[in-house]
Amino acid sequence: MVQTGETRANYNGIAVCVPVTVPYSRYSLRSAHWFCGRALADLIKGAGIGKDEVDGFCVSSFTLAPDSAVGLMQHLGVSARWLDHIPMGGASGAVALRRAARAVQAEDAEIVACIAADTNHVDSFRNTIASFSQFANDAVYPYGSGGPNASFAFLTDHYMREYGARREDFAKLCIAQRDNALATPHAMMKRPLTLDEYMNARPIADPLCLFDCVMPCAGAEAFLVMSSDRAKSLGLATASILSTMERHNAFPDDPIQIRAGWAMDRDAFYDHAGVGPRDMDFLQAYDDYPVICFMQIEDLGFCGKGEAPGFVRSHGLTTEGDFPVNTSGGQLSVGQAGAAGGSLGLVEAIRQLTDQSLGGVVKNARIGLASCFGMINYDRGLCTSAAILARSEL
Repeated sequence: MVQTGETRANYNGIAVCVPVTVPYSRYSLRSAHWFCGRALADLIKGAGIGKDEVDGFCVSSFTLAPDSAVGLMQHLGVSARWLDHIPMGGASGAVALRRAARAVQAEDAEIVACIAADTNHVDSFRNTIASFSQFANDAVYPYGSGGPNASFAFLTDHYMREYGARREDFAKLCIAQRDNALATPHAMMKRPLTLDEYMNARPIADPLCLFDCVMPCAGAEAFLVMSSDRAKSLGLATASILSTMERHNAFPDDPIQIRAGWAMDRDAFYDHAGVGPRDMDFLQAYDDYPVICFMQIEDLGFCGKGEAPGFVRSHGLTTEGDFPVNTSGGQLSVGQAGAAGGSLGLVEAIRQLTDQSLGGVVKNARIGLASCFGMINYDRGLCTSAAILARSEL
């Protein structure tokens, strides 16, 4: 069932604030617990509150295992009266936001810390892949490949053949995001990316090459959700929530994924917000691979299905462009800190709308969209989510 925007409660009186990034590193000997703890320490310092004032938590992490969010509470020395552990990988950011907001509205919690964090030991990524999905393992291993690269290579190849996308189209997105990342202090990629470098990069899984794939790393992303009155009393810069969406296993009868849950819930999403695609001042799109960005541009209504290649060719995608995308550089240039990749864009959206950018600034940004995508299961990603945020004075 597709819900209409008119049937949903609004998010009036809810504030999103204190965007936090624990700086990324390619590898780390520290645990996911440490990155979660560092994020919490930065949240309470940024808000000027005590640890015991945070009474709700949303946690997302792959490498926290075998512990869960419950065990993390003991590790952090906190007593939560509301707790959610969100095992949705790249979709976790907007899912955490919407659930935390409803918890505050229901007075189940006063201040909710939304934390996504992962470490990256030398063998972390291999171990994560091995235990990620038995269905995916059974489907992909007979082809001699494990992990997401092969799955997204299939999706990318089909998209290119179906809609005429060229590698040069994906290159424009990757190069623009690298330009954005150069101003981001914690970005893993510190050098400009040229078209020649992109086109001549070593192959990974045809048609994917090196710069089409994210770099796994360690780090954390986090933010706080509380009432607007509480945020005002603390003197915090805040963003407001206009709308959110969440959908799992959308269009299951499609033989191969060319669309995802955003397309199913888009109309209600915008109706609920009272705005449309043309009102967005930027898009923070989940970008583990470029083709998924193209899918979001289409499914979120910025252009029609199959039209993203032409859309990208005709728009500027940097912070100074007419359609800013992934203004921090996105995962393709900042890095993918495990489940924190699902909150990277949302944290950046909060920064842009509260004048707390760490890098490039989208001038006069008033409304922005952050979309999330996760849990690739061989032939498709199962989880989608998104949020529209606005400057609190709107």
